[in-house]
Amino acid sequence: MMTTRIQFNEEMNRLHHDILAMGTRVEEDLRKALEALKTGDLSLVAEVKASDEVVNAMQVKIEDQASKLIATQQPVARDLRELVTVFKMTDNLERIGDHAVHLAKEAKRLAKDPYPRPLDRLQKMASIGSAMIQDVVAAYLNQDDELARKTAARDDEIDSEHKAFVGEVLAYLMENPDKAQQATRLIATSSFIERLGDHVTNLCEAVVFMTSGAHVELND
Repeated sequence: MMTTRIQFNEEMNRLHHDILAMGTRVEEDLRKALEALKTGDLSLVAEVKASDEVVNAMQVKIEDQASKLIATQQPVARDLRELVTVFKMTDNLERIGDHAVHLAKEAKRLAKDPYPRPLDRLQKMASIGSAMIQDVVAAYLNQDDELARKTAARDDEIDSEHKAFVGEVLAYLMENPDKAQQATRLIATSSFIERLGDHVTNLCEAVVFMTSGAHVELND
């Protein structure tokens, strides 16, 4: 029995390492997309798009490992909650990676058709999102319920910036009705970042469930 427990712990440590790697990769992709938005560096756009395939492969690998553990170790209670959380981590991290790709694609479009006003709010949203990703992965690895809750609370900041940015773009559109296509893309991009915050909140709720067994709705 002891040998089985040691083996299980070793496999969980490998899963932790791989989730940390996946979270780090997604957070780096988001930072690259943000930098591309600031600078118009199209090489960063290409890097983010290429990295998306790596993120997808990471998801498949981690979920395969977790599935084998469930099938062979038949975990119960706390161990099973942690393995269920693994699937929530990979699913939401993969979706966050998709949002980084969307942001990178918009950076490419804006390089060709620049928006004449500051993109400070988009940049702030993405920066907050990047910090939230780091924190929720740390909360998962350290089984830190309090950090998970604090991280989820930051989604309010993203929501606030999103609403303000949409208002700014609509005002710009009123003055420049010929820019409807650009305005629509900008609002869609802001919405992608806003949903990124929602995915991190999902992860925070999963961490709370893992540590306590309680189903909670954070930042409702």
